[in-house]
Amino acid sequence: MARIEFSKGIVEEIVPDVRLTRSRNGNGGIANFRFDDPNALKSDSTEEITGMYMIDNEGEITTRDVKGVFVNGQARALEAMYVMRSAEEWERFLRFMKAYAEEQGLEFNKS
Repeated sequence: MARIEFSKGIVEEIVPDVRLTRSRNGNGGIANFRFDDPNALKSDSTEEITGMYMIDNEGEITTRDVKGVFVNGQARALEAMYVMRSAEEWERFLRFMKAYAEEQGLEFNKS
């Protein structure tokens, strides 16, 4: 089961908008995630956000680059960035996203 967590053991149910950019040399890239009104920010959530964990049957991919988006003083979204510095990290991320997309019933749109 491919899933995303912001606190260990608590699955984020909101599906993010993901924008993927490949580096010029093709050996890595950047994935930008935006979660609008995620469960991790709900008022009854008491868990601390410690990063973004992308977990599947191969293991875990982690990024600590997670920021809150505030509107009128209220936390409304979470943005996370995952930087891939090698072709191996790029391929591993794509395998995670394929499994996550299948799990969530999503499709890939190339722009």
